[in-house]
Amino acid sequence: MMEANQIELVIFDMAGTTIDEQNAVYKAIHQALNEAGYHCSLELVLEIAAGKEKFQAIKDVITHLNRHVPSDTAVGVVHKDFKQKLDTVYASGIARAMPDAEAVFEELRARNIKVVLNTGYSREVATLLMQQLGWSVPQTVDALVTASDVTQGRPHPDMILEAMRLVGVREPKAVAKIGDSGIDLEEGHNAGCGLVAGVLTGAQTRPQLATANPTHIFEHLTELLEEI
Repeated sequence: MMEANQIELVIFDMAGTTIDEQNAVYKAIHQALNEAGYHCSLELVLEIAAGKEKFQAIKDVITHLNRHVPSDTAVGVVHKDFKQKLDTVYASGIARAMPDAEAVFEELRARNIKVVLNTGYSREVATLLMQQLGWSVPQTVDALVTASDVTQGRPHPDMILEAMRLVGVREPKAVAKIGDSGIDLEEGHNAGCGLVAGVLTGAQTRPQLATANPTHIFEHLTELLEEI
């Protein structure tokens, strides 16, 4: 367990960590890639794309498949199709809160620990998801930081640093980062977070998360409450 009062801020990823959208984003990337002629499995998309800003995620998958970096124009064609597919799926109201996510938020805030959501989604998509769940700032969480709010997405620490600025936490060791993908954990380490935990409710498996050297791997979000 962390020392009492050591953690002042917990930053949660959205899809796969606090929101269950049935991997819709990665299924949409997978479908758009295959329809564009980049034949790959959903498992490969989950392995390479999870947690990243989505344009970069698509570029990284194509680079892996073709062994060279594609042009932004080529990536843009797939990304545009992906966004259209995702908009259609999300408009159907597919998103659900992960079990116990709201209870964990409430308990942390009752302990005077700030709660922030961050995501590789654009602010537009993240806001839509929050609206569908009835979540808002500051009623549900203290802040939302998205890939479109910063210069560099994951694994760079920009979103975590912005979250710290927004809620007034200065010491990275007082921050916990929770996510369901290795790149979430890399982001946490790059920011110097005191607790960097993977959760097995989303895109990646325990062995995949373990490669990013988390301080913890949780089966469920509620396990976090036992550690801080």
